[in-house]
Amino acid sequence: MTESTKRPSVLFVCSKNGGKSQLAAGLMNQLAAGTVAVYSAGTKPGNSLNPQAVESLSELGIDITAEHPKPVADNVLDSVDAVIVLGTEAKLEPHEGTRFEVWETDEPSERGIEGMERMRLVRDDIQDRVRKLYAELTGN
Repeated sequence: MTESTKRPSVLFVCSKNGGKSQLAAGLMNQLAAGTVAVYSAGTKPGNSLNPQAVESLSELGIDITAEHPKPVADNVLDSVDAVIVLGTEAKLEPHEGTRFEVWETDEPSERGIEGMERMRLVRDDIQDRVRKLYAELTGN
C-alpha cells in the first residue's frame, strides 16, 4: 500500500500503560484527528490509569477516561508503522521493518518536582515529541 491509501499508525509503549504511553496516545489522537491510527500498550500493564496523567490531559481538553492499561499485542506490533517506547523502564525488542524509537522522556522527579507540576512537565515534553512525530508520519 502506498502512503496515500493507508493512514500511518503508531503504537506508544511504556511499562504500565497508565501514564506516559496514554499521554502520548491522547495527544496524538487530538493532534491527528483521525489521520493517524493510534495505539498504546504496556510491557507490564498496570490496573488503572495514572490519575495525574488523566488530569493533565483533561487540562488540554483531552478525555482518556474510557482508556485502560493493555498489554502489547503481536497483531498491533505487526501492523503499525512506528513503535515508540516512552521512558527506560519498558523493554521491547525492535520489530523488523517498523520504525522503532525510545524516547527518554523528562523525569522532573529527579529534580525534586512532584505531583501535578511533574505531570505537566512530562506531558509537555511528550507533546513536543508527538508534534514532531506527527509531522514526520503525515508530511504535515
